[in-house]
Amino acid sequence: MANKDRNKRSVRKARAEERARVEAARAASAPEESPKDLAKAEKDAAKAEKKAAKEQRAKEHPGPIRRIRNYLGDVRSEMRRVVWPSRGELKSYSVAIIAMLIVFGIVIWLVDSGIVAALIGYTGLRG
Repeated sequence: MANKDRNKRSVRKARAEERARVEAARAASAPEESPKDLAKAEKDAAKAEKKAAKEQRAKEHPGPIRRIRNYLGDVRSEMRRVVWPSRGELKSYSVAIIAMLIVFGIVIWLVDSGIVAALIGYTGLRG
């Protein structure tokens, strides 16, 4: 996910640089403008820059509601990708798990009994 965000940022940065280059070329080739037009253009550029910075901040640091919505959206998309087992597969998996639980339970009981017997034999105590 971080790599994806990094790629998005680098693409955005490249686009911004390209826009700046085009604007500089356009400004160099454009005829002289009046001071009022220049002031208005600078004011518009400043507004656009502030708006872009605000949007970028909102993307980087979303509020709690936005984070919850993003999380729930991610959960929903992941749940759509899940491949659920059929009824027959679910039964066979359940039987296999129960059988393994019984086998491991018996193995642990035998090992525990052996350890207890060894301790009793070693210490000579009866429990």
